[in-house]
Amino acid sequence: DPQQLELATSGKRKLRRFIVIDEVVDELYGSKVREYFEDNNVQHKILALPTTEETKSMDLVLNILQEVQSFSIDRRTEPIIAIGGGVCLDIVGLAASLYRRRTPYIRVPTTLLSYVDASVGAKNGVNFLQCKNKLGGYTPPVASFLDRSFIQSIPRRHISNGLGEILKMALMKHKGLFDLLKSHGKYLLDTKFQSYNGSADHGDAALQTTRIAIETMLEELAPNLWEDDLDRLVDFGHLISPELEMRVLPSLMHGEAVNIDMAFMTYVAYARGLITAEEKQQIIQCMRGLELPVWHRGCSWALIKRALMERLKHSGGQTRMPLPTGLGVAEIFNDTSEETLERAYKLWVRD
Repeated sequence: DPQQLELATSGKRKLRRFIVIDEVVDELYGSKVREYFEDNNVQHKILALPTTEETKSMDLVLNILQEVQSFSIDRRTEPIIAIGGGVCLDIVGLAASLYRRRTPYIRVPTTLLSYVDASVGAKNGVNFLQCKNKLGGYTPPVASFLDRSFIQSIPRRHISNGLGEILKMALMKHKGLFDLLKSHGKYLLDTKFQSYNGSADHGDAALQTTRIAIETMLEELAPNLWEDDLDRLVDFGHLISPELEMRVLPSLMHGEAVNIDMAFMTYVAYARGLITAEEKQQIIQCMRGLELPVWHRGCSWALIKRALMERLKHSGGQTRMPLPTGLGVAEIFNDTSEETLERAYKLWVRD
């Protein structure tokens, strides 16, 4: 913005920024972030917090807002910056949306999951009464800054966790993305999504997979940003996983819980005759290749029934169940019988 630039360079007014950073990210990159703001002569406050599913609460939101109030920001020209994984981006997004009714904020994702998922869209929220994201709203960021170099410092399991959400988009919308994950999954895990010159066999698989995942996510979310239409392909993997994830915390990460849900739904699609045995096998093999769990003992038949009842409550009385109808194509179904679900569950457990 030329006006902001003129203000900043004329010395009439010093730029000010309030930054919330995940405490683990702060240990790794905090010195670089501080150096950046100091070099650019920006007055800043950096608040490092533990942002995990267990701490994702209104208490943490209020903690942030107390610090914002004491720092005192201009709610139109001084966006709050969130640097961290999806939980951090969710919490800060909610805090910003509440402060003075709507303060702009910027997302800087530092995990693969948040890079391809939480960085896109308008949703923010916190957990409440043991329910995932029960409190929240729809306030898009003014920008998301994507930098894959953050991903090189996260553990391999976290890379796999992010691949769960990428696979979701591949199964729902993009056969080419599914083929990329099948061919380059291990390479992406080994290289932690960094781009290297000279790896002709793989091309720039990291750039291709993240770009396609984000573009397909945007295609789905942009026309329906406030979820006026509850028929959403991006809900694949999110029917049973919220209940499972909260039930077994902290043993499953978000993308892992999503993948277990997707694995079961793949069996549902097979039981309904929507996909062949070979397509089912290809999907499960791809999941294993991405080092994602395809089953969890906590995902009992009772939990599945409870989760689907909860789904009915919040989806206008219909299950709105996204299911693959091939590789990279899908539809939403409201007529899956309990008998079909139980048959799929027995096959899944047996395998």
